[in-house]
Amino acid sequence: MVQKMMSIIVGSVLIAIGINYFVIPNHLVDGGIIGLGLISKYAIGLQPGLTIILLNLPLYTYAWFHFRSYFYNGIHGVLASAFCIDYFHPLITLHTPHILISAITSGFLLGTGIGIMLLARVSVGGGDLLALMLSKVISLNVGIIILIIDSVVILLGWLIIQESTIIYSGVLVGMTGLTIFTITKSFST
Repeated sequence: MVQKMMSIIVGSVLIAIGINYFVIPNHLVDGGIIGLGLISKYAIGLQPGLTIILLNLPLYTYAWFHFRSYFYNGIHGVLASAFCIDYFHPLITLHTPHILISAITSGFLLGTGIGIMLLARVSVGGGDLLALMLSKVISLNVGIIILIIDSVVILLGWLIIQESTIIYSGVLVGMTGLTIFTITKSFST
C-alpha cells in the first residue's frame, strides 16, 4: 500500500513538472485526456488538471459499472496527477529550454511518471482507460488503440490552436511512449 501511494505521488509530481515546465510554455499537446486538458488550457484558458478530472468523469462512471478493477486502479492516479498539474502551475513562469529539448525532456518525465504508476498497477486514466475498455470490446491491441487516440488528440490540438508545434508534440508523445515501454519492460516481472 505504501509503495503504491509513493508511486502515485512520485509519478504525479513528474507528470506535473513535465506539463508545467516544458509542455505548457511551448504550447505542446500530449495525447489522451491530458492532451484534451492542454487544448482547453490553450483555447479557452481552463485549468488543465480540473479539465482532466471533468473529462474523466464519464469514463470512470462507466468503469465503475462495467470494469470495476479499472476504476479502482485508476481513480487515485487521475486525481493525484490532475491535482499536481494544477498545483505546479507556477512553473510555467520559469524560463524553459528550446522547444525540441522541452519535447524530449517532457516526454521523458511524463513517460517516467506514467511508467512508475503503471508498475504499481495504477493508471492516470483517460485515454489509457478508454483503450483498455475498448480493447475488451473490439479485440484490438490496447497499444494500437492508445496510438489512435493520441494521434486524434494531437491532430485536434493542431486544428484548434493553429500552432506549428505538431511535430514537436509528436516527439513528446513518441518519447513518452518509448519511456513507458522501457520502464515497464525493464522493471516489470
